[in-house]
Amino acid sequence: MSERTDEAILAAALDLLEERSLAELTMDEVAARARVSKASVYRRWPSKGTLAFDAFMTDFVRRQPEPDTGSLRGDLRGALRGWVRVVRRPATARTLRGLIAEVQRDSDLADAWRERFVEPVRARHRRILDRAVARGELAPAVDGEVLLDLLYGPAYHRLLHGHLPLSDRFVDQVVEAVMAAASVLS
Repeated sequence: MSERTDEAILAAALDLLEERSLAELTMDEVAARARVSKASVYRRWPSKGTLAFDAFMTDFVRRQPEPDTGSLRGDLRGALRGWVRVVRRPATARTLRGLIAEVQRDSDLADAWRERFVEPVRARHRRILDRAVARGELAPAVDGEVLLDLLYGPAYHRLLHGHLPLSDRFVDQVVEAVMAAASVLS
Protein backbone atom coordinates (compact mmCIF):
# COMPACT_ATOMS: atom_id res chain seq x y z
CA MET A 1 0.00 0.00 0.00
CA SER A 2 1.24 3.43 -0.87
CA GLU A 3 2.46 5.72 1.87
CA ARG A 4 1.63 8.66 -0.38
CA THR A 5 -1.98 7.48 -0.64
CA ASP A 6 -2.19 7.07 3.14
CA GLU A 7 -0.86 10.61 3.62
CA ALA A 8 -3.29 12.03 1.05
CA ILE A 9 -6.25 10.33 2.74
CA LEU A 10 -5.21 11.47 6.22
CA ALA A 11 -4.62 15.03 5.01
CA ALA A 12 -8.01 15.07 3.27
CA ALA A 13 -9.75 13.81 6.40
CA LEU A 14 -8.01 16.39 8.57
CA ASP A 15 -8.90 19.18 6.14
CA LEU A 16 -12.53 18.10 6.08
CA LEU A 17 -12.63 17.92 9.89
CA GLU A 18 -11.55 21.56 9.90
CA GLU A 19 -14.67 22.34 7.87
CA ARG A 20 -17.32 20.12 9.46
CA SER A 21 -18.08 17.74 12.30
CA LEU A 22 -17.22 14.07 12.38
CA ALA A 23 -20.92 13.26 12.10
CA GLU A 24 -21.08 15.21 8.82
CA LEU A 25 -17.89 13.70 7.37
CA THR A 26 -18.33 11.07 4.67
CA MET A 27 -15.87 8.60 3.24
CA ASP A 28 -16.97 9.71 -0.25
CA GLU A 29 -15.82 13.26 0.50
CA VAL A 30 -12.52 12.03 1.88
CA ALA A 31 -11.89 9.90 -1.20
CA ALA A 32 -12.77 12.78 -3.53
CA ARG A 33 -10.59 15.26 -1.64
CA ALA A 34 -7.67 12.79 -1.56
CA ARG A 35 -8.25 11.90 -5.23
CA VAL A 36 -8.41 8.19 -4.49
CA SER A 37 -11.13 5.58 -4.78
CA LYS A 38 -13.50 4.98 -1.91
CA ALA A 39 -12.20 1.39 -1.88
CA SER A 40 -8.70 2.74 -1.20
CA VAL A 41 -10.02 4.55 1.84
CA TYR A 42 -11.99 1.56 3.17
CA ARG A 43 -9.04 -0.81 2.65
CA ARG A 44 -7.05 1.29 5.10
CA TRP A 45 -9.79 2.46 7.48
CA PRO A 46 -12.96 0.41 8.05
CA SER A 47 -14.97 3.37 9.39
CA LYS A 48 -14.94 7.13 9.35
CA GLY A 49 -14.33 7.01 13.11
CA THR A 50 -11.07 5.10 12.70
CA LEU A 51 -10.00 7.37 9.84
CA ALA A 52 -10.84 10.54 11.78
CA PHE A 53 -9.03 9.14 14.80
CA ASP A 54 -5.81 8.52 12.86
CA ALA A 55 -5.94 11.91 11.16
CA PHE A 56 -6.72 13.73 14.39
CA MET A 57 -4.41 11.87 16.78
CA THR A 58 -1.13 12.60 15.05
CA ASP A 59 -1.92 16.28 14.67
CA PHE A 60 -3.29 16.64 18.22
CA VAL A 61 -0.26 15.09 19.92
CA ARG A 62 2.24 16.89 17.66
CA ARG A 63 0.87 20.27 18.71
CA GLN A 64 1.51 19.51 22.39
CA PRO A 65 5.21 19.19 23.09
CA GLU A 66 6.11 17.54 26.37
CA PRO A 67 7.10 20.25 28.86
CA ASP A 68 10.27 19.95 30.95
CA THR A 69 10.46 23.11 33.05
CA GLY A 70 12.43 21.62 35.93
CA SER A 71 9.46 21.58 38.33
CA LEU A 72 6.35 19.47 38.72
CA ARG A 73 4.13 22.55 38.98
CA GLY A 74 5.65 24.05 35.83
CA ASP A 75 5.42 20.79 33.88
CA LEU A 76 1.79 20.21 34.87
CA ARG A 77 0.92 23.79 34.00
CA GLY A 78 2.74 23.50 30.66
CA ALA A 79 1.08 20.20 29.79
CA LEU A 80 -2.45 21.37 30.63
CA ARG A 81 -1.96 24.78 28.99
CA GLY A 82 -0.74 23.02 25.86
CA TRP A 83 -3.84 20.83 25.84
CA VAL A 84 -6.12 23.82 26.39
CA ARG A 85 -4.38 25.83 23.66
CA VAL A 86 -4.97 23.02 21.17
CA VAL A 87 -8.62 22.39 22.09
CA ARG A 88 -9.46 26.09 22.00
CA ARG A 89 -9.41 25.72 18.22
CA PRO A 90 -13.08 25.16 17.35
CA ALA A 91 -12.34 22.41 14.80
CA THR A 92 -10.11 20.55 17.25
CA ALA A 93 -12.66 20.79 20.06
CA ARG A 94 -15.46 19.67 17.74
CA THR A 95 -13.44 16.71 16.46
CA LEU A 96 -12.30 15.62 19.90
CA ARG A 97 -15.88 15.73 21.20
CA GLY A 98 -17.02 13.78 18.13
CA LEU A 99 -14.35 11.12 18.60
CA ILE A 100 -15.20 10.73 22.28
CA ALA A 101 -18.84 10.22 21.29
CA GLU A 102 -17.90 7.77 18.52
CA VAL A 103 -15.74 5.74 20.95
CA GLN A 104 -18.91 5.08 22.96
CA ARG A 105 -20.56 3.42 19.93
CA ASP A 106 -17.65 1.68 18.20
CA SER A 107 -15.83 -0.94 20.26
CA ASP A 108 -12.99 -1.28 17.72
CA LEU A 109 -12.43 2.46 17.82
CA ALA A 110 -12.63 2.37 21.63
CA ASP A 111 -9.85 -0.22 21.72
CA ALA A 112 -7.71 1.83 19.32
CA TRP A 113 -8.47 5.00 21.29
CA ARG A 114 -7.22 3.48 24.54
CA GLU A 115 -4.24 1.71 22.98
CA ARG A 116 -3.00 4.36 20.56
CA PHE A 117 -4.17 7.61 22.15
CA VAL A 118 -4.95 7.39 25.86
CA GLU A 119 -2.03 5.15 26.81
CA PRO A 120 0.71 6.96 24.82
CA VAL A 121 -0.50 10.38 26.02
CA ARG A 122 -0.62 9.18 29.62
CA ALA A 123 2.85 7.65 29.23
CA ARG A 124 4.17 11.08 28.21
CA HIS A 125 2.59 12.58 31.29
CA ARG A 126 3.89 9.81 33.54
CA ARG A 127 7.39 10.95 32.54
CA ILE A 128 6.56 14.32 34.09
CA LEU A 129 5.68 12.54 37.32
CA ASP A 130 8.77 10.32 37.13
CA ARG A 131 11.00 13.39 36.79
CA ALA A 132 9.25 14.93 39.81
CA VAL A 133 9.91 11.78 41.83
CA ALA A 134 13.58 11.85 40.75
CA ARG A 135 13.85 15.51 41.86
CA GLY A 136 12.21 14.68 45.22
CA GLU A 137 9.13 16.79 44.51
CA LEU A 138 6.77 13.86 44.53
CA ALA A 139 6.72 10.81 46.77
CA PRO A 140 7.29 7.57 44.86
CA ALA A 141 4.19 6.06 46.48
CA VAL A 142 1.83 8.69 45.03
CA ASP A 143 -0.67 7.18 42.60
CA GLY A 144 0.31 8.94 39.39
CA GLU A 145 -2.77 7.65 37.59
CA VAL A 146 -5.00 9.48 40.05
CA LEU A 147 -2.94 12.66 39.65
CA LEU A 148 -3.28 12.48 35.86
CA ASP A 149 -7.04 11.95 36.21
CA LEU A 150 -7.22 14.96 38.52
CA LEU A 151 -5.28 17.06 36.00
CA TYR A 152 -7.19 16.17 32.84
CA GLY A 153 -10.61 15.20 34.21
CA PRO A 154 -11.72 18.80 34.81
CA ALA A 155 -10.44 19.86 31.39
CA TYR A 156 -12.35 17.14 29.57
CA HIS A 157 -15.41 17.96 31.69
CA ARG A 158 -15.33 21.60 30.57
CA LEU A 159 -14.64 20.61 26.97
CA LEU A 160 -17.57 18.19 26.83
CA HIS A 161 -20.07 20.35 28.68
CA GLY A 162 -18.94 23.78 27.50
CA HIS A 163 -20.37 25.31 30.66
CA LEU A 164 -17.27 27.30 31.64
CA PRO A 165 -14.18 28.50 29.78
CA LEU A 166 -10.92 26.65 29.39
CA SER A 167 -8.74 29.56 30.50
CA ASP A 168 -5.25 30.05 31.89
CA ARG A 169 -6.83 30.86 35.25
CA PHE A 170 -8.67 27.54 35.14
CA VAL A 171 -5.40 25.74 34.32
CA ASP A 172 -3.63 27.42 37.24
CA GLN A 173 -6.44 26.46 39.63
CA VAL A 174 -6.45 22.84 38.46
CA VAL A 175 -2.66 22.59 38.79
CA GLU A 176 -2.79 24.01 42.33
CA ALA A 177 -5.50 21.48 43.23
CA VAL A 178 -3.37 18.66 41.80
CA MET A 179 -0.33 19.89 43.75
CA ALA A 180 -2.41 19.93 46.94
CA ALA A 181 -3.69 16.43 46.18
CA ALA A 182 -0.14 15.23 45.55
CA SER A 183 0.88 16.33 49.04
CA VAL A 184 -2.17 14.64 50.60
CA LEU A 185 -1.67 11.42 48.61
CA SER A 186 2.02 11.16 49.62
